Amino acid sequence: MNIGKLYLVPITITDNSISSSIPQNVLDITKELKYFISERAKTTRAYLKEAQSNHALQDITVHELNKHKAQEGIEEFLQDAFQGNDIGLMSEAGCPAVADPGSLVVETAHQIGIEVVPLVGPSSILLSLMGSGFNGQSFKFNGYIPFKDKGEFNGILKKMEAEANKGCTQIFIETPYRNQSTFEVLLKKLNPNTSISISVDLLGKEQSIQTYTVGEWKKVGFKIPKIPAIFLIGKQSDQKRSFDINY
Repeated sequence: MNIGKLYLVPITITDNSISSSIPQNVLDITKELKYFISERAKTTRAYLKEAQSNHALQDITVHELNKHKAQEGIEEFLQDAFQGNDIGLMSEAGCPAVADPGSLVVETAHQIGIEVVPLVGPSSILLSLMGSGFNGQSFKFNGYIPFKDKGEFNGILKKMEAEANKGCTQIFIETPYRNQSTFEVLLKKLNPNTSISISVDLLGKEQSIQTYTVGEWKKVGFKIPKIPAIFLIGKQSDQKRSFDINY
């Protein structure tokens, strides 16, 4: 019996062109696929159109994950593989199954005997870690922090700071409209010597990656635009550096 594979298909993370962030071999595989599982069919079809799929869009099947019950329908969606068809799992941006409900699809594929093939592509989490200057051998992605619950947020923040000071880089995200308010809380609650790195619009036209201590950030007077950003709390090396910013 010929069983298709589940390809984990990365897409762009900003409005940059596909050619600048997606490897050609990954693009070639993506263009051949006719069956997909994703969060939103509209996003998937728009990307496939930009990628110049080898198939007419009306001939491509896209199964949507239920955002309220992500597990629902997954095994049924994967049945296409048992008809000999390869399937692509696609996220709304970047790599599927990382901070993404697609991980449930991968789990199910393993359980029912479908080969899983991850493909290379951009991940804002890893790109921000790479550009931060923080420890890349020990790190933790915390996802979204419960910002609305001040007590819980402050407790989690202090725990992240403690772990960061031990050398485990802490990474988290927030909805764009809360970027600045989150940043202001970090500056207020964290120790002046604690380091924060902020990556904004990675791979995009407004890309910015900056790392300073809390005390230094207060001198910078940085304002985070309402676009995708990644926050990192980490520990810098003990080497001294001069702090001289010209604006």
